Amino acid sequence: MLFPFLYVVAVSFSSYKAYIQSDFMIIPKEWVLDAYRFIFASKSFLRSLWVTGLITVIGTLVNLAFTSSFAYVLSRPVFGQRPVTFLVLFTMLFNAGMIPTYLVVKETGLMNTIWAMILPVAIAPFNLIVMRQFFQSIPSELHEAATIDGANDLQSFWRIILPLSKPSLAAFGLFYAVMHWNNYFTAILYMNDQKWWPIQTILRQIVVVNEAQTSLANGQILLENAPPAETIQMAAIIVATVPILIVYPFLQKHFAKGVMLGSVKG
Repeated sequence: MLFPFLYVVAVSFSSYKAYIQSDFMIIPKEWVLDAYRFIFASKSFLRSLWVTGLITVIGTLVNLAFTSSFAYVLSRPVFGQRPVTFLVLFTMLFNAGMIPTYLVVKETGLMNTIWAMILPVAIAPFNLIVMRQFFQSIPSELHEAATIDGANDLQSFWRIILPLSKPSLAAFGLFYAVMHWNNYFTAILYMNDQKWWPIQTILRQIVVVNEAQTSLANGQILLENAPPAETIQMAAIIVATVPILIVYPFLQKHFAKGVMLGSVKG
């Protein structure tokens, strides 16, 4: 697991001469920063980082708002709870498909907007069911006490349920944030304008399509002076991966707690 990552780091900091003369390296033989200078001088790359951060923040907030409010409704003994829960479970097994979803996004005017990458995935059915189970584990006496004190359902949800649900909100917030950060396919479907492409889509163009120089080039960069495509690819992978690697160790405990959310405890 470690060697491939060290290889990517080493190639990103190595000169092209050292790269072609070595079959495998984990330590750069000749340190250069040409690839990093190239990608950070690219307006498209920096813009894609900003777009990815914007989608991750807004998308995670939307996901938590929709998922928590819907899960709270399904956790309460209201009319129609079971049929609606069945419909949610049904979507876990069968979805509309790529073409019908594309037509819905197009007809609702979401094309070439960040909402095309947020609203179609506003609620993950599995996360919704697990959060519903978590809400049901909260003692019903708290709801009854709030009702006696004159609180309505919205006030109970905001002042009682959400403060008690911080571990679940943190866990699912991380799940949603990682999903948005790593998402690239929806941008390919719904973004005709490349200025709204997230970093993962740019990374795909660099690594998979092998358009490293043309994907990052702008009017201020001359392609003939650009570093080799191989080093640009590795540098782009490192820049796209480092933010998650930095955040994850500090929030790993929330991922571990998320595995047990909604489970039966003896």
